Amino acid sequence: MSTEECTNMAQSAASKLSQMGERTKQLGNVIQDPERQKRIILVIVCIALLLDNMLYMVIVPIIPDYLEGLQSQADHAHAAGKRTNFTNSTTNKVGKENFDVQIGVLFASKAILQLLVNPLSGTFIDRVGYDIPLFIGLNVMFLSTVIFAFAENYWTLFLARSMQGLGSAFADTSGIALIADKYTEETERSKALGVALAFISFGSLVAPPFGGVLYEFAGKRVPFLILACVCLIDGALCLTVLKPFSNRERENMPVGTPIQKLMIDPYIAVVAGALTICNIPLAFLEPTIANWMEETMHSSQWEIGMTWFPAFFPHVLGVFITVKLAAKYPHLQWFYGAIGMVFIGASSCTVPACKNFGQLMIPLCGICFGIAFVDTALLPTLGFLVDVRHVSVYGSVYAIADISYCVAYALGPVVAGKIVHDLGFVQLNLGMGLANVLYAPALLLLKNVTMMKPSYSERNMLLEDGTTGLYDTIKMEQREKKRKELCTTVDENGIDSFAQRFYSEEESSGGEYA
Repeated sequence: MSTEECTNMAQSAASKLSQMGERTKQLGNVIQDPERQKRIILVIVCIALLLDNMLYMVIVPIIPDYLEGLQSQADHAHAAGKRTNFTNSTTNKVGKENFDVQIGVLFASKAILQLLVNPLSGTFIDRVGYDIPLFIGLNVMFLSTVIFAFAENYWTLFLARSMQGLGSAFADTSGIALIADKYTEETERSKALGVALAFISFGSLVAPPFGGVLYEFAGKRVPFLILACVCLIDGALCLTVLKPFSNRERENMPVGTPIQKLMIDPYIAVVAGALTICNIPLAFLEPTIANWMEETMHSSQWEIGMTWFPAFFPHVLGVFITVKLAAKYPHLQWFYGAIGMVFIGASSCTVPACKNFGQLMIPLCGICFGIAFVDTALLPTLGFLVDVRHVSVYGSVYAIADISYCVAYALGPVVAGKIVHDLGFVQLNLGMGLANVLYAPALLLLKNVTMMKPSYSERNMLLEDGTTGLYDTIKMEQREKKRKELCTTVDENGIDSFAQRFYSEEESSGGEYA
């Protein structure tokens, strides 16, 4: 009887293992389906962007209060009763100024390191593909989040913040480039990048209340550990779906255009400038608006904490409208960007005129609405410019886009406070608004971009240095073979017919490089 039971148990176990194997095989087939794989990749990238922006902003309500508590403990420990009141007040003033500088440097360190690493990460992505850098970035972000959770002094927090910049330089750039690579049709690409921008906005705007509430009721570690767990899940999903260390497609990738050549492309330079200037109001207001609200409106802490949250909804609305307009009128992408910059400029100029929290929401929503227009219109334009003017490898061009954002966010925490101190909050906003309005006409240079097509001469220029990669070698061999075949089959119409056929076939193969 025991033998029969053992046999039945073994058969049952074998049956369950067989069923599990079948389900795993079915799941693998689902993952390998191109359309579903594109959607899964979009989910992976969106989660990575959400995490990065939540980690960027979640420290806003946590770290200043936490460091102030550490500073207070240190002051009590080293307090000397023999000091005079004058000495105490002077020391406290100097300490407060030094504390503000430390906070500003801590906040800016992420964008500064990301700015420095992006030129290298863009080239690295072009060389090895998009999946390995994305996986590396997620791992570095996970380590950064864990260090944030357990850090107990300023320099450990500084290390964690800097590591986040390193991870973002790989994860953000490779993620956006991966979307551009998978979604080659312009309408689909605009929609996919619009979804990614919505996740970026949601992460940036929901993180402060998320971090503030959990910090208040559960302590400093909890919000960071939650983000670390989500990051770990996203990394495992990336490893399962993309299989970064077993994917051999990168061997057939074309050689990307060097980042220094992309930087001097006038069209890409115009787009990069627009991305920097349109994000300056957001980057400069984030570190300065809280103090201004306290001084002019006597705002409560919950109002300061909820300052940017309502702006998430007009940002998503702006993304939705731009995607719909781009699908219907794709030749007006430059115009949508220009409208967005004018909207940002007008909204920035009206911020100092607000007298209460309710009024302030209107221009802040206007700024985020305009940023949605600019980002959603111009990010797909970068991919299109690379397709028609360079080689369709997107790591370096989206590294340039990331550099554009980082310039604004690296300067914000350091420069904005100085401008407010020396010139005033009103002058800061008027300057930012004027810069956006004056730059908007520069987007007229992009007016004819959608009429560009990859030409025979441009593709030859890309190969002027010889066949530097496997992809280029194959293409040149195919061209040579096609030329020989055509030479042996010239009909009685003569050489003119051959030339016409050859060049027409070469012109019709413009999509081969995309």
